Amino acid sequence: MSSKILIIEDEEKIARFIELELGYEGYITTKAFDGRTGLELAETGEFDLVLLDVMLPKLSGMEVLRRLRRTSSVPIIMLTARDSVMDKVFGLDSGASDYITKPFAIEELLARIRTALRKTAIENAEVLSASGLLLDTGRHKVTMEGTPIDLTKREFDLLHYLLKNKGMVVSREALLENVWGFDFTGETNAVDVYVRFLRGKIDEVFNVKLIHTVRGVGYVIKDEK
Repeated sequence: MSSKILIIEDEEKIARFIELELGYEGYITTKAFDGRTGLELAETGEFDLVLLDVMLPKLSGMEVLRRLRRTSSVPIIMLTARDSVMDKVFGLDSGASDYITKPFAIEELLARIRTALRKTAIENAEVLSASGLLLDTGRHKVTMEGTPIDLTKREFDLLHYLLKNKGMVVSREALLENVWGFDFTGETNAVDVYVRFLRGKIDEVFNVKLIHTVRGVGYVIKDEK
């Protein structure tokens, strides 16, 4: 699944430039032009990373950082024209994941974003299982009783979401929203097609019944072992 990044930046040209560059890299972005709106969006918990300007109207970036850290551990990269050591130390001590000074090269920002997301992925790595199948998010690896299963990124993301909701019936709409994304404009039967792909690589090869269809509702993974 593409990472979702919130850009809180009051200079609209800069925000738009960052939005375009992140879009080229495959990230899903949302913009906010003042601190109060940015904080409200960040508190929804829908974002994988926040780019936060320090000098913001309505609520300063430092105040947004301070309030957000009460409830969230989302990676936050501070964007600022201030380059003094004390400003950076204050931001990092207040919970910022990183600090980049304007003007910056977009390549450096992208590298820092990748580093922050990679660190979070490692910290949040988990191994999910069902019926002898193991999915390791940290290693991006799937095995069935030790035998590796080669999946595409979309197949992996779909299997991951179903496993995270093991025992619960997940609707096609929920799968499209959480695996394909809000802006998906393809065929609505995409879920059914990819479930068939997964069954072909798992159920049929290993003679298991992993993904069950609940007619008229969606799909569910049940642990049969």
